[in-house]
Amino acid sequence: MKQEFTVLKTTNPKMKPDPDTLQFGTVFTDHMFIMDYSKEKGWYDGRIVPYGPIPLDPAAAVFHYAQEFFEGLKAYKTKDDRVLLFRPEMNEKRANLTAERLCIPPMPPGLMVKAIKALVSVERDWIPGKEGTSLYIRPFVIATEPFLGVREAHRYMFIIILSPVGPYYKEGLFPTKIFVENEYVRAVPGGTGNVKIGGNYAAALKSQEKAQGNGYSQVLWLDGVERKYVEEIGTSNAFFIIDGEIVTAPLSGTILPGITRDSVITLLKSWGEKVAEKRITIQEIYEAHAAGKLDEVFASGTAAVISPVGELCWQGKKIIVNNGEIGRISQKLYDELTAIQIGKREDPFDWTTEV
Repeated sequence: MKQEFTVLKTTNPKMKPDPDTLQFGTVFTDHMFIMDYSKEKGWYDGRIVPYGPIPLDPAAAVFHYAQEFFEGLKAYKTKDDRVLLFRPEMNEKRANLTAERLCIPPMPPGLMVKAIKALVSVERDWIPGKEGTSLYIRPFVIATEPFLGVREAHRYMFIIILSPVGPYYKEGLFPTKIFVENEYVRAVPGGTGNVKIGGNYAAALKSQEKAQGNGYSQVLWLDGVERKYVEEIGTSNAFFIIDGEIVTAPLSGTILPGITRDSVITLLKSWGEKVAEKRITIQEIYEAHAAGKLDEVFASGTAAVISPVGELCWQGKKIIVNNGEIGRISQKLYDELTAIQIGKREDPFDWTTEV
């Protein structure tokens, strides 16, 4: 990756937030990365500039035809003051698969990771060192060409912004209550459920609103055709431990290929656990609970890493999972993943990248 980026430093740096009161995604750093694309030039003019508004034409295609995608990952500060990224090449790979699905020009290999490293290096002092905190990284691409007509755009912007964050759930690693959605669906085969686009999240807001109105943190989605097979939990991949077997939905085109999901499966297999990527119905999960065989439920994702589930509600019927407590596997996964991410433990899979 030969391309170099220019850096324009801010003349008005912000005050760093208190690491003890950090929320998720509400504070942003001093600088951002921007790169343009045109059909004639390809990707060009990568630059780090002061964080601020982006001027766009009202007819920009992103506003009217939602041609955009995003990624999410984190930078961590180690005890010896090194900065680590967790599997950024996986985000780049997924981003280009999403770009292909949305007819957005792919980035040259290594460009996204290089841009992330460059920006994080400039904003190194923004990475909080308190346990449970990190620097959230949000790369995204938007179509900027002004036109009204349904076709792929010929101009784009690739942008990266950074946000120092605390735990995704304010209660921390504590079992969440999950509402099983029956009315709405998240994705269907052939759709865009396996890519990371804003439209997927916008379409999920109604269900999220309904769940929270009933006292639940997130939604467990069922498949969009038969409305019976479990798929994702909110913004995370779902895992169910039934009679010692750890089950998660397969990558069949309707769920996001989560990077934490892949890491969880790799860790579990390395520990000798029985893991199955297969379809399972919500009815089977409730039957397993009734038989005393539903050992744990948890979600995996970049934001929360591991989120144990303490309660499910499906068609008005509530079940308590593992007495509402964190399970052994959930705790072990969280401890191991977070320790690798912050350089506290050996990284046998070569997952971390130093900035």
